[in-house]
Amino acid sequence: MRRGRPTKEQLRQSFDRALLRSMTEGGVSSETGLDGETQNALWAVARAYPNATDELVEAAHRAFAGQLDGSNTARWRAERHRRFTGEQEQ
Repeated sequence: MRRGRPTKEQLRQSFDRALLRSMTEGGVSSETGLDGETQNALWAVARAYPNATDELVEAAHRAFAGQLDGSNTARWRAERHRRFTGEQEQ
């Protein structure tokens, strides 16, 4: 059992394995350490199996980049805050 958060290198390895699996087997493991936005992008690739487009693969890479730079979490938190407070998007 791994303790603590995975390193960026561990996440990168996990993403690479998950992307390869989604492209070659049409599935995604739920135990990857990847965030929801990245998982959703990988599932889009998997659903397109065996004909995943370059656009879907690039979208998965962008989602993963968002996990690494924290922008996926920032969007998720802003959306959660908006829903709980009833504020409108600006």
